[in-house]
Amino acid sequence: MKNKIRILTLITIVVGTLAIAQDNKTLVEDFKPSTKNQPGKEYPQVNSQGYARFKIEAPAADSVRVSLGLGGRGGTKLKKGEDSFWVGTTEGPMDEGFHYYHVNVDGGTFNDPGAKNYYGSVRWESGIEIPAHDQEFYALKDVPHGKVEQILFPSPSTNTSRRAFVYTPPGYAENSNKKYPVLYLQHGWGEDETAWSNQGHANLIMDNLIAEGKIEPFIIVMTYGMTNEIKFGGLRNFDITPFQTVMVDELIPYVDKNFRTVADASHRAMAGLSMGGMETKMITLNKPDVFEYYGLLSGGTYAPEDVDKEDVKLIFLSCGSKERPERIKEASEKLKEAGYPVASYISEGTAHEFQTWRRSLKEMAPLLFTK
Repeated sequence: MKNKIRILTLITIVVGTLAIAQDNKTLVEDFKPSTKNQPGKEYPQVNSQGYARFKIEAPAADSVRVSLGLGGRGGTKLKKGEDSFWVGTTEGPMDEGFHYYHVNVDGGTFNDPGAKNYYGSVRWESGIEIPAHDQEFYALKDVPHGKVEQILFPSPSTNTSRRAFVYTPPGYAENSNKKYPVLYLQHGWGEDETAWSNQGHANLIMDNLIAEGKIEPFIIVMTYGMTNEIKFGGLRNFDITPFQTVMVDELIPYVDKNFRTVADASHRAMAGLSMGGMETKMITLNKPDVFEYYGLLSGGTYAPEDVDKEDVKLIFLSCGSKERPERIKEASEKLKEAGYPVASYISEGTAHEFQTWRRSLKEMAPLLFTK
């Protein structure tokens, strides 16, 4: 009995030691400025392991904390140096890709002066990029580039003009007789119509896929979806009717009139991330005659009883591997068994974040408008 106890104790010590060794991996000091930094700013920085390091000047502050960190423990606490700069490194590597963050100084919320700002969480947040192993698919390359332009379209239902951004593929201006399919692509809660091109690099993803011959060119339209100005935690009370009117009765007719589109449901797709996926599901079910391609990116699922087979050419479902992917897999299997055209994708090693959605767009785009 004593021998068994000694063996169990030894096993416990060994396992514990291994766990500590994994948690306390040697930090590689190869930090470089994030690609999302303001011009000429050295911080924040990231290293080859995915750690982030911050340096904030706040000589009169008593405490400085960065919202990014691990395990929901309140982010990363910075320490004050003799030069009045506060410095700190995340206690572990971050997921690959883009992250929002802010700085808390003595209880107040501020942006990092060294980082560029991106609209998320219903405010302009600082942004940082953790280099990804697959970042080439959204990299800026020497290939023909499309155009992202701002449009202002009339919206009688909201008594104003509303903004959208339209991506037209390379060759759109030159091929004046060619008409294109359209993907209406929605952002998530707290973001706006700039998100997919600024944070998501949707235009670069499209440019690269087109240059590689992996997709036929199409137009992407991105507009503001928070018509109800719903507050965090209140999505269950979201009324789709106002935004559905903006999308179906105002934006789509404007785009079809002012751009060279193939103006029918079989050449029209709607997709969205998170809240944008919820909007996509509601509108596609309410208006099955408007879209025939559906995409929910971390935005829920469809069930066979939701959709008439005659109304849809593709259902695309995706999420990150840290987002309960079993729901996507189960829903996809049920749809396949029922004979629906469905495709699914799980982004490995990511959660509810833009790297998941960048990868999802890359996987979805070649499947659109192929039938």
